[in-house]
Order: sequence, then C-alpha cells, then structure tokens
Amino acid sequence: MNGPPSIETAGPTIPMGLRIVVIFLRALFYAALIAMIVHVSGPQSETIWTVHETVGDLIMLALAFAVCLWLVIHFFMFPKTAEAYRAWVSFGPVVAPLALVAAVAVWLWT
Repeated sequence: MNGPPSIETAGPTIPMGLRIVVIFLRALFYAALIAMIVHVSGPQSETIWTVHETVGDLIMLALAFAVCLWLVIHFFMFPKTAEAYRAWVSFGPVVAPLALVAAVAVWLWT
C-alpha cells in the first residue's frame, strides 16, 4: 500500500545544472559575508600581531573567527531537497549580488 506522494525529492534526482547554480550562488553569498566579517573585525588601531593588548579587539576577533567558522561549516551543508534548491534559485540571484555590493561598500568605506 502506497502512502501519499512526498513533496520532497531525493538528492540524486536533482538536476546537475540546478546544483551548480545553487552552489555558485551560495558561494558568492557566503564569500561576501565572510569578507565583510573579516574586514570589520580587524583591530582598529593596531596590527593583527598586537591584538592581544586590547581586550575589545581580541574579543571581536574571536567572535569573528567563530562566525566565519560557522559560515564555512554551513556552506558545506548542502540543501537536502529539490525545494530547498529551488528556493536558492529563487532568492539567490537577488541576495548574492546584494551581499557582494554590501561587501564592496564595507571594504571601501570603512
């Protein structure tokens, strides 16, 4: 006896072109986020080698490292369903360029 059809599609049935587009969009989005975090979390007045002298800079650098590590881990956790891939295809072309523009703006004006 068959149950109701599932709306989830197994990983192997997702088209390769869709996978490539989603991986590219996710890479752009996550790279822009990491670039912004790395740039903003740098020491304000010293070099990276003297960051331990200022507690605030040390805490900010440690938090930035943790957030970047969390983002890298989540980048390698690919969507499991075709619907998740379609969601990335839907909002990825909007979010990825906006994140890229924001990263360039943060990098140039701070």
